[in-house]
Formats: sequence, structure tokens, C-alpha cells
Amino acid sequence: MVNATPALHPSLARVLWWDQLPTELTEPIGRPLDQDTSADVAIVGAGFTGLWTAYYLKQREPDLDIVVIEKEIAGFGASGRNGGWASAHFPQDDLAVARHAGVDAARAFRTTMNASVDEIGRVADSHGWDIGWAKGGSVIAARTESQALRMKTAYQHEQAAGLEPNYELLTADQAQARIKATGVLAGTYTPHCAAIQPARLVRNLARQVVSSGVRLFENSPATSIEPGIVRTSKGCVRARYVLRCTEGYTPNIPGQHRTLLPVYSLMVATEPLPSQAWDDIGLDGRPTFADGRHLVIYGQRTADDRIAFGGRGAPYRFGSRLDPASETNSAIHHDLQRTLREMFPVLSNYRFTHAWGGALGIARDWWASVGLDRTSGMGWCGGYVGDGVTTANLGGRTLAALITGATDDPLVHAPWVDHRSRPWELEPARWIATSVGMKVVSSADRVESATGKTSLRGRLMGSLTGH
Repeated sequence: MVNATPALHPSLARVLWWDQLPTELTEPIGRPLDQDTSADVAIVGAGFTGLWTAYYLKQREPDLDIVVIEKEIAGFGASGRNGGWASAHFPQDDLAVARHAGVDAARAFRTTMNASVDEIGRVADSHGWDIGWAKGGSVIAARTESQALRMKTAYQHEQAAGLEPNYELLTADQAQARIKATGVLAGTYTPHCAAIQPARLVRNLARQVVSSGVRLFENSPATSIEPGIVRTSKGCVRARYVLRCTEGYTPNIPGQHRTLLPVYSLMVATEPLPSQAWDDIGLDGRPTFADGRHLVIYGQRTADDRIAFGGRGAPYRFGSRLDPASETNSAIHHDLQRTLREMFPVLSNYRFTHAWGGALGIARDWWASVGLDRTSGMGWCGGYVGDGVTTANLGGRTLAALITGATDDPLVHAPWVDHRSRPWELEPARWIATSVGMKVVSSADRVESATGKTSLRGRLMGSLTGH
């Protein structure tokens, strides 16, 4: 008798992307670790970062013995739940990178990020993976005068610093030609973004690395990560290199609760929309989209003509606690539906079919980072602030280069390599600051929407976050 595919975890069953997966992509890929073992490289976390690292390590050195340890199943976290933006956006903008590493380094890093978008498409195409790929770029609408002013000012500052902006400014007519949202006054557009079906990508990637000889142990929570060893309740993995690739789940690891702040981002999705609805919405070519408010929103037109739409706003849990209840915050999901219907009134005629959420990771200074301590063998990558689809691919390639000693590879000299963010504050300061910050950002958006004027509260939070 053939065993049936196990039912999905309840939190995954709510996710549009997992609901769309064919049976072969929901079948088990790994098995639980049940005894001690050893390897050349042990990777904790079977999301995009860990799996891309394993993929590129096998490309560089096929004989490496690689183990991936995963608490749940491959793609369980943000990699299988995100908005599906394969974007060239880095958590810190080009100006911040230039201040940190110089204009030339910022330009080179921008080129690398842009190319990383195409690298994802190249790999998927080379293996014949259907990941709903559409490189339609990304359009950000300015729907208040203050949003338009911020976009124009940021563009001018980059030009003045000797940087060629990675996007173009749009007039009202140009922006409305791409996105027919209400109240569009201006906007920006970059071609360096693709819409994807992220669960298809992460599950195909997991199957590929296992077929290449990587050992994947799922349903095997790591109880500690130390130099040379990863411990679980059923066995230990000893390895020369131990890599932390756990993003929003990092606070669960002993000693790491102040490394990254876990913040929940929630999403909703509509039913498939008919062509007459798209006449009123736009988004021809499937560009990803957002507007210029402070509290982040993001959306895409999916391959089956839905809108998948998300945003921040879920409360931070004291002590960096990860709580599945945060994924089902009905008030936030209702706000997302309301926001989307306000942007596109035609959606009042159509149903929302899915609502879900997941945790992302934020470093104290909003810098994603990747690095390897060759003495201890400990490596890491993460802190994407929700922009991890592409950055995780770059991180995987960078870790692979660092581990194999490719000192002549430009990737190992990029500005984010070996960046060290200071820890987040102790509680209750962390909870107070995060909770107040969320309220301030929401208040700033309400003020700007009502008055059209730039909120000083929004400027204050921008200075605190590095944006």
C-alpha cells in the first residue's frame, strides 16, 4: 500500500502558493534525523538561503558532503509564503551602501543585485521549473503629494551622490498607464523585478539539491548551533562548517534571540479575475506593485490572474516570540482587503479566497548580511527585511564562494559581506520601541493621506530605521 501524501501543516494550507502546488511538490522530500552523523557542511534552515547555498556548493564542489537541517519542511517559512517579488531591492538603499563602502562599491553591488534577479530565472529555466516567472518590473505609485515628493527627493539625492538610480520617475500619466489605482499622482518604475510563485521555486529547489546528493533532514528542530556541531533532540550533525540560514526563526535558536527581530507580514489573495476587471486595474505584463506609504504594502498579479497582496502591521510579540496566531490576524487581513479595494474599486465585485502570514527577520541597523568565520567554521546569512527572494540567492552564492575559498570572486568582497549589526535591545525596550514605532508609522500614513503633507513622524521613523 502506498502512503498518501501527508496533510499540509494548517498554516501552509491557508497559503495560496501552497494551495496551488501539484501533488509531486507537496510530497515529502527529506526525512527526520534519527541518529548522529557528520558532513563537510551543515546548514540550518531549508528555505531559499540554505537551499541556494547547498545548490551552489554542489555546483562548485560536487563531492562536498552537505546536510540541511529543517525544523518543519523545506519552504515552510518565508520562502514559501512571501509576496513573490524576485526584486533587486536591498534593505538599505544605494545611498546608504555608498556611504558605507563608497560610490564605486555601491554601483557594483547594484549591478550584482540586478543580475541576481536574472540568475533565479536562469536556474529555473535550466531545470524546467514552472515558477510563474514574469519579469514585468516593479511599479510604485505615489498616491499623495508627500509620497511623490519623497520619490523625487530620493531620486535627486542619488543623482547628486554620483549614483545612477535603479529606477525611473514616472509622471501621473506614465504611472497610470502601468497601474490604474485610485489617486495616482506620480510613481517610479524599475525593470529589475520578476513576479514568481515562491512555493514552486523553493520546493523545486529542495528536490534538486536532494537529487544532487545533499542530505535533507526535515521535521528536525535544531536545539543549538555551535562551532562544529548542530544538535537536535534525535541526533547531532558534526561538520567543519555550520551555517545559520534561519531568517525570521533565528530568535528560536539559543543565544540568537537578539540577532534578528521577527516581524510578521500578512497576505491575502483574490479569486482569479476576468479580463474586464483587469481593464480597470492595469498591471499588464505582471509588474509587482506597491505605493509610497511608510507602512509597507506589496502585491503582484499572479500567473492565474489573481492579486496576491500583503503588508506589515501585525504586532510584535514580547521577547521576539514566534506565534502562529500572528499569521491569522483577522483585523490586519481585513485592512489589507480594504486597502486593495480602495486602490482598485472594481475588486468590491470579487471574492478574497486566501489569507495567511509569515515571519521575516530584521537586523538592528536594517542591513542584511552574509559571512563566514573560517576559524570557527560558523557562517550566516539573513536579515532581509522582507526582500529575501533575490538576496537569498545572492547569499547562497556568496556563502558557497566563501566556503570554497574563492577569494578572487567579487561576491566575497561585496559591501554586505561580514557586516556586523549590533544586537537588538533587551526587553522590554525592544517591545516598547517596536510597538510604538508601528503606531507612529501607521499614524504618519493616516496624516499624509488626510492632509497630503509629509509627516514629521514618518521622517523620524525613517531616520531610526536607516531609510
